Amino acid sequence: MILFDDTAIAFESKNDNDLLRAFFLFKTVANPSLVKMSKVLVETAQKIHFPVAWAVKPTIYRQFVGGESIENCFKLVRVLEKYHVKAILDYSVEGMSSESIIQHTLEETLRTIDNAAIDANVPFAVFKPTALCSHEVLEKAADPNYALTETERGEASKFKERIAVLCKRAYEKEVRLMIDAEDSWYQSFVDDVITEMMMLYNKERAIVFNTLQMYRADRLDFLKASYEKAVANNYYLGVKFVRGAYMEKERERAFQMGYPSPIHPDKQATDDAFDAALQFSMEHLDRISIFCGTHNENSCRLFATLMEKQGLSKDDERCYFSQLYGMSDNISFNLANKGYNVAKYVPYGPVKSVLPYLIRRAEENTSIAGQTNRELSLIKKERQRRKNLRAPIS
Repeated sequence: MILFDDTAIAFESKNDNDLLRAFFLFKTVANPSLVKMSKVLVETAQKIHFPVAWAVKPTIYRQFVGGESIENCFKLVRVLEKYHVKAILDYSVEGMSSESIIQHTLEETLRTIDNAAIDANVPFAVFKPTALCSHEVLEKAADPNYALTETERGEASKFKERIAVLCKRAYEKEVRLMIDAEDSWYQSFVDDVITEMMMLYNKERAIVFNTLQMYRADRLDFLKASYEKAVANNYYLGVKFVRGAYMEKERERAFQMGYPSPIHPDKQATDDAFDAALQFSMEHLDRISIFCGTHNENSCRLFATLMEKQGLSKDDERCYFSQLYGMSDNISFNLANKGYNVAKYVPYGPVKSVLPYLIRRAEENTSIAGQTNRELSLIKKERQRRKNLRAPIS
């Protein structure tokens, strides 16, 4: 059984100052009131164009972000490589949808694909669909009862074209490309576009990967239907499994609009669905490639156990573990130390543009039961271990 509490391995890449900074950061994140106040202050500062980079960059930005550009991330990628941990560079600019910004994001994502093609320690590229189209258009395109205007049809068509450009480049460069999940009320349109791309580019192996948020009650059935479609149309299915990132927003919208919540009623149901998806995928590994994106130790342990039971090599290319950069190093580095495929999700982008991502990271760490306390306890344990090693022998 894999143990995730070996802090010597987990924090081998971190010096004492790194650990101290992380300790104070997670202590701050553990205080919900402080996180809420910080969010308001940062958002207010952005509105009045007050500079906040000086406060953000050496603290939360440094903890969770690889740098401002692909080139800025090179040093981190090489550090991770030293410990057999791979990197996925994610251009994490959010909440902006002007034509020029969308075009820039498209070009930047193409650069991440090109970079992954020449860097063996960067096995995937990734992008967020709403970075390539406004969520308003995506929502309307997903509604079967809504008649798109000519302008909206044009925007939806451009979205498909942009996705096609990225998937074609990934196929040509032999780089696996993950497409992040979005809100449930327009995910169906995104799913349809991704399925079209899989049919085109996943004929020999999984190049295009969809993301399933397993806190959604319908995703296990969707996985099984996707598998059947892949078999019927003779293509491979690439799937990234996550628990989900928009729970409160999903439930609030369902309540306000009077439809059943699409989210599982409790954490246990979500955990069960996530693990059932892993189990199903492992039973159909001849057709499905799995990217297990979770900070849950039990699910990681289950995935490793299922691989072992099937007699798979630990570095089977169809099986990947992943955690966000700056979190759960105890999982990432201990799995990598045992020889499993592990990739850290490494966001990058200008400080101002990445702020929405950073605020969400802080809020998630505050709201996820036990996550922040787990990080703090592991950091304390490692700091004490190092202190004991330096203590003079009496």
